[in-house]
Amino acid sequence: MLISAVTAHNWAGSGAAARSGVARDPMGTIFGGMGLAELVACSLGALVVTSEYSSGTIRASLLAVPKRWPVLAAKAGAFGLATLAVGELASFGSFLAGAHLLRHDVPVSLGDPGVLRAVTGGGLFLAAMSVFAMGLGALIRHTAAAVTGVIAFVLVLSPLADSLPGPAGQHFAAYLPTNAGQLVLFVHQSPGQLLSPWQGLAVCAAWGLGLLLVASVLLRRRDV
Repeated sequence: MLISAVTAHNWAGSGAAARSGVARDPMGTIFGGMGLAELVACSLGALVVTSEYSSGTIRASLLAVPKRWPVLAAKAGAFGLATLAVGELASFGSFLAGAHLLRHDVPVSLGDPGVLRAVTGGGLFLAAMSVFAMGLGALIRHTAAAVTGVIAFVLVLSPLADSLPGPAGQHFAAYLPTNAGQLVLFVHQSPGQLLSPWQGLAVCAAWGLGLLLVASVLLRRRDV
């Protein structure tokens, strides 16, 4: 809401390039705070798993469910659904507020092509990233290290990968969870984009499910 408000307030003084960029895909402005929401969801996702290891309550959980893998599945399902619900509320709330603030300069509605998909995808993206963070936390089992790893993926690795040269670098960057998942947030595809919005979201979800699968195998083999 703040980013949309600032954009609307400074619209008259903005350059032509800035105004055309917002007009081309206003969802980039309306979802300007999605990066912060992603960090919150990922940090909480890591804490859902690692906090039990730091407190020792993981032993009670595994005594109650000796097969172990259902523990991770239940955690991922419960927290993923909670993040999805909160994420969708935040996503639609941000859109309604942003669209109202920008209505005089860049009119946008849910009926416009790709907008409903982008708004709905906001909650789905946050849920997928929260499951990814849970999988990473289950692998590392240490709160500080898991949160640091999540931040490294979101704030360091993804931006660095975008600057890698050549086709190999382009493919590596495209299939990182953050880069792939956030494609669903925009109405228009960028030139040379390798994945469609739904394909990108599927890649992001596959990262989380893959990490949880590896973590469930390790959970059966190593001491807790």
